[in-house]
Amino acid sequence: MKPKNAIPVFAYLRVSSNGQVKGHGFQRQGETISAFAAENGYTVTETFRDAFTGTEADRPEFNRMVAVILGNGINTILVESLDRLARDVMVQSLLLAKLAQHSITLINCVTGEDVTASMSEDPMRKALIQIQSVFSELEKSRLVSKLRRAREAKKEATGKCEGRKAYGEKPGEQETIELMRSLRRKREGKRLSFARIAEELNTRQVPTRTGARWHTTTVKNILKR
Repeated sequence: MKPKNAIPVFAYLRVSSNGQVKGHGFQRQGETISAFAAENGYTVTETFRDAFTGTEADRPEFNRMVAVILGNGINTILVESLDRLARDVMVQSLLLAKLAQHSITLINCVTGEDVTASMSEDPMRKALIQIQSVFSELEKSRLVSKLRRAREAKKEATGKCEGRKAYGEKPGEQETIELMRSLRRKREGKRLSFARIAEELNTRQVPTRTGARWHTTTVKNILKR
């Protein structure tokens, strides 16, 4: 039964060998975390398990857990002990920096320590958080610059670059443009107004790209290109 007012958390379990997967590694860690959660007012809503991990990047479930946390409001992770996060000190520090960067709390169930809070008080670990933030921003800037150069190169080569496709470039849209033009042609010396064309398209239930109704300005912009 879920304790009243219990704080929702995630559990992270990790083993680093095939023997541990087949053995009781996950079970032991899960039992330790469950006991700690019950005693301290937490409820584990989801458990993430990684196996055979070595580097920081070799953490598919850890990375998925962080992504879920950023989207659902839960911001606390329980681990059996800090070596279950990582044995290598550098990998451990980098993973902790990643959590601290997103204001995610990591609690060591063996010691009861709020590891990320302790980390923020350690000057060296705090520096690692700042360094990781700098490199994250640098990587983002490099990606933006790379995409911009690619767009500029394509525009120079083809006269246009990828982005929102103009109306008429998607399947079926060219037929709608031809219908607009047909409705727009002079009859008895008069042209149908853009507003009347929009009304006619709506009456015929011709779909727009977004599923909204046709409007005067939309028709005008398409036909004036």
